Amino acid sequence: MQEPTNPNFDLAHLGHVEVFTDRFEESLDFFTRVYGLKLSGQDEGSAYLRAWEDYEFHSLKLTKADRTGVGHIAYRVSSPEALERRVAAIEASDYKVLGWVEGDLGHGRAFRFEDPFGHVFELYWETVKYKAPPEDASALKNLSSRYHGQGISPRRIDHVNLLGEDVTAFRDFVGTCLGHRVTEYIQLDNGRMGGCWFTCNNKSYDLVCSEERGGGEGRLHHVTYATDTREDILRAADIYLENGVHIETGPHKHAIQGSFFLYAWEPAGNRIELANAGARLVMQPDWEPVVWTEADRAKGQAWGLKTIATFHTHGTPPVEKG
Repeated sequence: MQEPTNPNFDLAHLGHVEVFTDRFEESLDFFTRVYGLKLSGQDEGSAYLRAWEDYEFHSLKLTKADRTGVGHIAYRVSSPEALERRVAAIEASDYKVLGWVEGDLGHGRAFRFEDPFGHVFELYWETVKYKAPPEDASALKNLSSRYHGQGISPRRIDHVNLLGEDVTAFRDFVGTCLGHRVTEYIQLDNGRMGGCWFTCNNKSYDLVCSEERGGGEGRLHHVTYATDTREDILRAADIYLENGVHIETGPHKHAIQGSFFLYAWEPAGNRIELANAGARLVMQPDWEPVVWTEADRAKGQAWGLKTIATFHTHGTPPVEKG
């Protein structure tokens, strides 16, 4: 395993997340009209969505299914050579390899594999960059599209949080297959990891694994988009209220990673976060992971109300009660 505090930077950034919904039309209405993502395209089974500054064709693939949860997590690599290096490392590992797929409306061929809990990851280089038509073009040459102000209108995709029965095993998977570094983690009194935050670039994090406490397997905890300001998140809470969206918790401020946040459930039950991560970057090349103990976590968030129980147990797909 490559030490996850020493990144190889073969991965450039989180590209997109595929989310399953069993209430497709309602979910699509939420993500476009209420959440404010832009619809780039649609095929028979999926809608391809992006925030106004995402440069790629899509950052969220919303797919019709008979269940909820995550379909796959996709990273764009930093070069064709980086893709070759990552594929070689994954094929030489003990992790499950699914192989090459031809891609979709938003990117070219991609290499797929699984983490220890069944989450599907893919890596790709060839991508479709969003080309704004005149009515969606920004007045500024350095923006991918104009700020449209529809619904909440987050700026870009930020991170994805997955649930796993053994966070340490996920950390090892990340070190071997992705090459991210660890920026922060929770160390439980029983010796287990309660959660781990990773980055493949200079963002403070773009991938998280939290310990599964709801009895499920391969589940999604949440997908997050970033806003410009904290005020955007307060405005989002009002928009959710007026549209009957279930606000689970927030707005509050996280102690870990320091972001101002708001969690809600879209109509199918997938948890969606808004976060104002600010300008927090990890520029330090010899960054040492920050360790949070159970005693630290017992103090709660940086400020705001105590985290509610569903935040630790709800994930998608829901667990069938016997």
